[in-house]
Amino acid sequence: MSDQELMDLAFKAREASYSPYSGYAVGAALLAADGRVFLGCNVENASYSPTCCAERTAFFKAISEGVHSFSRIAIVGGRRGEEPESFFTPCGVCRQVMREFCEDDFEILVTDGKELKKWTLADLLPAGFRL
Repeated sequence: MSDQELMDLAFKAREASYSPYSGYAVGAALLAADGRVFLGCNVENASYSPTCCAERTAFFKAISEGVHSFSRIAIVGGRRGEEPESFFTPCGVCRQVMREFCEDDFEILVTDGKELKKWTLADLLPAGFRL
């Protein structure tokens, strides 16, 4: 699957975002090593703490189906109903979840709506905690 195809799926996932409080819709498309793709969107809650990011939603969907090996994730975020205006990278909690299940060479794709950028997990979390 190409980077652009994976990013297109992240845009599709973003459409399901439940973000009435921040108005910020995020979608993620997680590519498993076996070729399956798991979509996730952010799901907010009025008390904020139980909110779940799109990236973790995609990971938890995959893990709940027994998939633990991944190669890439595409992430897109921005004001609900608008095109992205900047590159959206995963929060620290999502980066740590990625560290739990992914190697340093796991790829993270983001877009500002015009250009794709790619980092590795090691780039974005150089000293992540791992047991």
